[in-house]
Amino acid sequence: MMRVVVTDYTFPDLAQEEAAAKAAGADFAGHQCKTAAEVAAAVAGADVAVVQFAPFGPDAARAVKPGATVIRYGVGYNNIDLPSAKAAGLRVGYVPDYCTDEVADHTAASALSLLRKLPMLDASVRKGEWKAVGVAKPMKPFNETAFGFFGLGQIGRAVLARVKGFGFRFIAADPGLSDADATAMGVRRVTPDQLLAEADLISLHAPATSETTEFFNTARLARMQPHAVIVNAARGQLIVEADLAEALRKGVIAGAALDVFHVEPLPADSPLRDAPNLVLTPHAAWYSDAAIHKLQGLVAEDITRALGGKPPRKPVPE
Repeated sequence: MMRVVVTDYTFPDLAQEEAAAKAAGADFAGHQCKTAAEVAAAVAGADVAVVQFAPFGPDAARAVKPGATVIRYGVGYNNIDLPSAKAAGLRVGYVPDYCTDEVADHTAASALSLLRKLPMLDASVRKGEWKAVGVAKPMKPFNETAFGFFGLGQIGRAVLARVKGFGFRFIAADPGLSDADATAMGVRRVTPDQLLAEADLISLHAPATSETTEFFNTARLARMQPHAVIVNAARGQLIVEADLAEALRKGVIAGAALDVFHVEPLPADSPLRDAPNLVLTPHAAWYSDAAIHKLQGLVAEDITRALGGKPPRKPVPE
Protein backbone atom coordinates (compact mmCIF):
# COMPACT_ATOMS: atom_id res chain seq x y z
CA MET A 1 0.00 0.00 0.00
CA MET A 2 1.21 3.49 -0.80
CA ARG A 3 2.11 5.62 2.19
CA VAL A 4 2.10 9.39 2.87
CA VAL A 5 3.86 10.76 5.96
CA VAL A 6 3.83 14.31 7.36
CA THR A 7 6.90 14.59 9.58
CA ASP A 8 5.86 17.72 11.50
CA TYR A 9 3.31 20.51 11.30
CA THR A 10 2.03 23.58 13.14
CA PHE A 11 -1.47 23.57 11.66
CA PRO A 12 -4.72 22.78 13.49
CA ASP A 13 -5.25 19.65 11.40
CA LEU A 14 -4.14 17.78 8.28
CA ALA A 15 -7.56 17.25 6.76
CA GLN A 16 -6.66 18.33 3.22
CA GLU A 17 -3.49 16.27 3.11
CA GLU A 18 -5.17 13.18 4.52
CA ALA A 19 -8.07 13.48 2.09
CA ALA A 20 -5.64 13.64 -0.85
CA ALA A 21 -3.79 10.55 0.37
CA LYS A 22 -6.93 8.52 0.98
CA ALA A 23 -8.46 9.52 -2.35
CA ALA A 24 -5.48 7.84 -4.00
CA GLY A 25 -5.79 4.76 -1.79
CA ALA A 26 -2.74 5.58 0.33
CA ASP A 27 -2.15 5.17 4.03
CA PHE A 28 -1.59 8.44 5.91
CA ALA A 29 0.24 9.38 9.10
CA GLY A 30 1.08 12.68 10.80
CA HIS A 31 3.97 13.07 13.26
CA GLN A 32 5.70 15.78 15.28
CA CYS A 33 9.33 14.92 14.62
CA LYS A 34 12.06 17.13 16.00
CA THR A 35 15.29 15.34 15.08
CA ALA A 36 16.76 13.85 11.93
CA ALA A 37 16.60 10.40 13.53
CA GLU A 38 12.89 10.80 14.29
CA VAL A 39 12.25 11.90 10.71
CA ALA A 40 14.14 8.92 9.28
CA ALA A 41 12.12 6.52 11.43
CA ALA A 42 8.79 8.17 10.56
CA VAL A 43 9.30 8.21 6.78
CA ALA A 44 10.59 4.65 6.44
CA GLY A 45 8.98 3.14 3.34
CA ALA A 46 6.99 6.29 2.50
CA ASP A 47 6.04 7.17 -1.06
CA VAL A 48 5.53 10.82 -0.08
CA ALA A 49 7.17 12.66 2.82
CA VAL A 50 5.92 16.13 3.72
CA VAL A 51 8.23 18.23 5.89
CA GLN A 52 7.71 21.55 7.65
CA PHE A 53 10.61 22.41 9.98
CA ALA A 54 12.09 19.00 10.93
CA PRO A 55 15.46 18.08 9.36
CA PHE A 56 15.26 15.70 6.41
CA GLY A 57 18.77 14.30 6.24
CA PRO A 58 20.72 11.48 4.59
CA ASP A 59 19.13 8.75 6.71
CA ALA A 60 15.64 9.94 5.78
CA ALA A 61 16.60 10.06 2.09
CA ARG A 62 17.65 6.43 2.31
CA ALA A 63 14.62 5.42 4.37
CA VAL A 64 11.84 6.45 1.98
CA LYS A 65 10.91 4.30 -1.00
CA PRO A 66 13.15 4.62 -4.07
CA GLY A 67 11.87 7.45 -6.25
CA ALA A 68 9.73 8.93 -3.47
CA THR A 69 8.64 12.56 -3.39
CA VAL A 70 9.59 14.99 -0.62
CA ILE A 71 7.47 18.12 -0.24
CA ARG A 72 8.47 21.10 1.89
CA TYR A 73 5.70 23.17 3.50
CA GLY A 74 6.97 26.64 2.61
CA VAL A 75 9.14 28.94 0.57
CA GLY A 76 12.55 27.69 1.73
CA TYR A 77 14.01 24.19 1.81
CA ASN A 78 17.19 24.57 3.87
CA ASN A 79 16.08 21.76 6.21
CA ILE A 80 16.14 19.24 3.36
CA ASP A 81 19.52 17.70 2.49
CA LEU A 82 19.25 18.17 -1.26
CA PRO A 83 22.48 16.34 -2.23
CA SER A 84 21.32 13.27 -0.29
CA ALA A 85 17.84 13.49 -1.84
CA LYS A 86 19.34 13.77 -5.33
CA ALA A 87 21.70 10.85 -4.69
CA ALA A 88 18.70 8.75 -3.62
CA GLY A 89 16.78 9.70 -6.77
CA LEU A 90 14.05 11.55 -4.89
CA ARG A 91 11.80 14.25 -6.27
CA VAL A 92 11.74 17.36 -4.06
CA GLY A 93 9.12 20.08 -4.24
CA TYR A 94 8.27 23.19 -2.26
CA VAL A 95 5.58 25.87 -2.11
CA PRO A 96 7.13 29.27 -2.89
CA ASP A 97 3.93 31.00 -3.91
CA TYR A 98 1.49 30.67 -1.03
CA CYS A 99 2.38 33.62 1.24
CA THR A 100 4.00 36.37 -0.83
CA ASP A 101 1.46 38.93 0.34
CA GLU A 102 1.73 37.95 3.99
CA VAL A 103 5.52 38.11 4.10
CA ALA A 104 5.52 41.41 2.23
CA ASP A 105 2.93 42.83 4.64
CA HIS A 106 4.95 41.68 7.66
CA THR A 107 8.21 43.06 6.25
CA ALA A 108 6.70 46.42 5.32
CA ALA A 109 5.04 46.74 8.73
CA SER A 110 8.32 45.91 10.49
CA ALA A 111 10.23 48.42 8.37
CA LEU A 112 7.81 51.27 8.97
CA SER A 113 7.69 50.50 12.68
CA LEU A 114 11.47 50.62 13.02
CA LEU A 115 11.88 53.77 10.92
CA ARG A 116 9.35 55.58 13.11
CA LYS A 117 11.03 54.08 16.25
CA LEU A 118 7.75 52.64 17.52
CA PRO A 119 9.29 49.74 19.51
CA MET A 120 11.79 52.10 21.15
CA LEU A 121 9.15 54.72 21.97
CA ASP A 122 6.81 52.08 23.37
CA ALA A 123 9.56 50.70 25.63
CA SER A 124 10.38 54.20 26.83
CA VAL A 125 6.80 54.99 27.84
CA ARG A 126 6.49 51.65 29.64
CA LYS A 127 9.58 52.59 31.68
CA GLY A 128 7.81 55.76 32.84
CA GLU A 129 9.58 58.14 30.46
CA TRP A 130 8.01 60.81 28.28
CA LYS A 131 10.72 62.02 25.94
CA ALA A 132 9.83 61.58 22.30
CA VAL A 133 12.80 63.43 20.80
CA GLY A 134 15.32 61.99 23.24
CA VAL A 135 14.35 58.45 22.30
CA ALA A 136 13.58 58.87 18.59
CA LYS A 137 16.42 61.15 17.47
CA PRO A 138 17.78 60.88 14.82
CA MET A 139 14.72 60.30 12.65
CA LYS A 140 14.65 61.19 8.98
CA PRO A 141 11.43 61.98 7.16
CA PHE A 142 10.56 59.24 4.74
CA ASN A 143 11.25 61.39 1.69
CA GLU A 144 14.88 61.66 2.83
CA THR A 145 15.21 57.95 3.68
CA ALA A 146 17.05 55.39 1.55
CA PHE A 147 15.11 52.13 1.69
CA GLY A 148 17.51 49.38 0.69
CA PHE A 149 16.95 45.83 -0.56
CA PHE A 150 19.44 42.99 -0.20
CA GLY A 151 17.91 40.92 -2.97
CA LEU A 152 14.88 42.04 -4.94
CA GLY A 153 12.95 38.98 -6.03
CA GLN A 154 9.25 38.22 -5.83
CA ILE A 155 8.75 39.10 -2.16
CA GLY A 156 11.13 42.06 -2.26
CA ARG A 157 9.17 43.51 -5.17
CA ALA A 158 5.92 43.00 -3.26
CA VAL A 159 7.43 44.97 -0.35
CA LEU A 160 8.51 47.68 -2.77
CA ALA A 161 4.96 47.96 -4.11
CA ARG A 162 3.61 48.38 -0.58
CA VAL A 163 5.99 51.14 0.55
CA LYS A 164 6.30 53.14 -2.67
CA GLY A 165 3.65 55.61 -1.59
CA PHE A 166 5.69 56.79 1.41
CA GLY A 167 8.20 58.71 -0.71
CA PHE A 168 11.36 56.69 0.03
CA ARG A 169 14.37 56.57 -2.25
CA PHE A 170 14.99 52.95 -3.21
CA ILE A 171 18.31 51.19 -3.71
CA ALA A 172 18.94 47.49 -4.25
CA ALA A 173 21.86 45.08 -4.36
CA ASP A 174 20.88 42.04 -6.43
CA PRO A 175 23.09 40.45 -9.09
CA GLY A 176 19.98 39.29 -10.95
CA LEU A 177 18.46 42.77 -11.21
CA SER A 178 18.79 44.28 -14.67
CA ASP A 179 19.19 47.97 -15.32
CA ALA A 180 15.93 47.97 -17.25
CA ASP A 181 13.96 46.35 -14.41
CA ALA A 182 15.54 48.65 -11.84
CA THR A 183 14.64 51.73 -13.86
CA ALA A 184 11.09 50.50 -14.41
CA MET A 185 10.62 49.99 -10.66
CA GLY A 186 12.21 53.28 -9.65
CA VAL A 187 15.14 51.57 -7.95
CA ARG A 188 18.83 52.45 -8.18
CA ARG A 189 21.14 49.46 -8.50
CA VAL A 190 24.07 49.46 -6.06
CA THR A 191 26.79 47.09 -4.97
CA PRO A 192 26.51 45.35 -1.58
CA ASP A 193 29.18 47.72 -0.23
CA GLN A 194 27.20 50.74 -1.43
CA LEU A 195 24.05 49.30 0.12
CA LEU A 196 25.72 49.02 3.52
CA ALA A 197 27.05 52.58 3.35
CA GLU A 198 23.98 54.34 1.96
CA ALA A 199 20.85 52.59 3.21
CA ASP A 200 18.89 53.88 6.19
CA LEU A 201 17.06 50.56 6.22
CA ILE A 202 18.07 47.23 4.66
CA SER A 203 15.32 44.73 3.95
CA LEU A 204 16.70 41.23 3.36
CA HIS A 205 15.26 39.12 0.53
CA ALA A 206 18.19 37.00 -0.66
CA PRO A 207 18.41 33.20 -0.61
CA ALA A 208 21.00 31.57 1.63
CA THR A 209 23.91 30.81 -0.72
CA SER A 210 27.66 30.56 -0.27
CA GLU A 211 27.85 34.28 -1.11
CA THR A 212 25.05 35.46 1.19
CA THR A 213 25.21 33.14 4.20
CA GLU A 214 26.37 35.12 7.26
CA PHE A 215 26.92 38.14 5.03
CA PHE A 216 25.84 40.47 7.82
CA ASN A 217 28.69 40.01 10.26
CA THR A 218 30.61 42.34 12.58
CA ALA A 219 32.70 43.87 9.82
CA ARG A 220 29.78 44.58 7.49
CA LEU A 221 27.44 45.81 10.24
CA ALA A 222 30.16 48.31 11.17
CA ARG A 223 29.98 49.73 7.65
CA MET A 224 26.32 50.63 8.05
CA GLN A 225 25.18 54.00 9.30
CA PRO A 226 24.66 54.17 13.09
CA HIS A 227 20.98 55.12 12.66
CA ALA A 228 20.34 52.32 10.13
CA VAL A 229 18.11 49.31 10.78
CA ILE A 230 17.71 45.80 9.34
CA VAL A 231 14.58 43.75 8.65
CA ASN A 232 14.91 40.02 7.97
CA ALA A 233 11.94 37.82 7.12
CA ALA A 234 13.92 35.89 4.49
CA ARG A 235 16.59 33.52 5.82
CA GLY A 236 18.08 33.41 9.29
CA GLN A 237 21.40 32.29 7.81
CA LEU A 238 22.01 35.71 6.26
CA ILE A 239 22.97 37.22 9.63
CA VAL A 240 25.56 36.23 12.22
CA GLU A 241 23.21 36.48 15.19
CA ALA A 242 25.84 37.00 17.90
CA ASP A 243 27.41 39.79 15.81
CA LEU A 244 24.05 41.50 15.36
CA ALA A 245 23.28 41.28 19.09
CA GLU A 246 26.65 42.84 19.90
CA ALA A 247 26.17 45.56 17.28
CA LEU A 248 22.83 46.49 18.82
CA ARG A 249 24.29 46.58 22.34
CA LYS A 250 27.13 48.84 21.20
CA GLY A 251 24.92 51.11 19.09
CA VAL A 252 26.71 50.19 15.87
CA ILE A 253 23.28 50.14 14.21
CA ALA A 254 20.01 51.44 15.62
CA GLY A 255 17.65 48.47 15.45
CA ALA A 256 16.46 45.32 13.76
CA ALA A 257 13.38 43.16 13.27
CA LEU A 258 13.88 39.41 12.79
CA ASP A 259 11.35 36.74 11.90
CA VAL A 260 13.81 34.01 10.90
CA PHE A 261 16.75 32.48 12.76
CA HIS A 262 19.60 29.98 12.42
CA VAL A 263 17.88 27.62 14.86
CA GLU A 264 14.12 27.57 15.35
CA PRO A 265 12.57 27.80 17.88
CA LEU A 266 15.06 30.44 19.03
CA PRO A 267 17.23 28.89 21.78
CA ALA A 268 16.68 30.13 25.33
CA ASP A 269 20.33 31.22 25.55
CA SER A 270 20.38 33.11 22.24
CA PRO A 271 22.16 36.48 22.57
CA LEU A 272 19.31 37.99 20.57
CA ARG A 273 16.83 37.55 23.42
CA ASP A 274 18.17 40.44 25.49
CA ALA A 275 19.59 42.62 22.71
CA PRO A 276 18.16 46.17 22.72
CA ASN A 277 16.06 47.74 19.99
CA LEU A 278 15.27 44.35 18.48
CA VAL A 279 11.83 43.07 17.48
CA LEU A 280 11.57 39.27 17.45
CA THR A 281 8.72 37.31 15.92
CA PRO A 282 8.46 33.47 15.80
CA HIS A 283 8.73 32.86 12.04
CA ALA A 284 5.25 34.31 11.68
CA ALA A 285 5.57 36.45 8.55
CA TRP A 286 3.97 33.75 6.40
CA TYR A 287 0.84 33.55 8.54
CA SER A 288 -2.74 34.45 7.81
CA ASP A 289 -5.81 32.24 8.00
CA ALA A 290 -6.00 32.28 4.21
CA ALA A 291 -2.31 31.42 3.82
CA ILE A 292 -2.58 28.29 5.96
CA HIS A 293 -5.50 27.00 3.91
CA LYS A 294 -3.71 27.79 0.64
CA LEU A 295 -0.45 26.16 1.76
CA GLN A 296 -2.11 22.97 2.87
CA GLY A 297 -4.24 22.88 -0.27
CA LEU A 298 -1.20 23.20 -2.53
CA VAL A 299 0.61 20.46 -0.58
CA ALA A 300 -2.48 18.26 -0.91
CA GLU A 301 -2.31 18.89 -4.67
CA ASP A 302 1.33 17.80 -4.65
CA ILE A 303 0.43 14.65 -2.74
CA THR A 304 -2.11 13.82 -5.43
CA ARG A 305 0.45 14.50 -8.15
CA ALA A 306 3.12 12.37 -6.47
CA LEU A 307 0.84 9.40 -5.90
CA GLY A 308 -0.19 9.65 -9.55
CA GLY A 309 3.43 9.50 -10.70
CA LYS A 310 3.71 13.18 -11.60
CA PRO A 311 6.52 15.58 -10.57
CA PRO A 312 5.96 18.26 -7.91
CA ARG A 313 4.08 21.37 -8.95
CA LYS A 314 7.14 23.45 -7.99
CA PRO A 315 10.37 21.41 -7.99
CA VAL A 316 13.22 22.92 -5.98
CA PRO A 317 15.75 24.65 -8.26
CA GLU A 318 18.67 22.52 -9.41
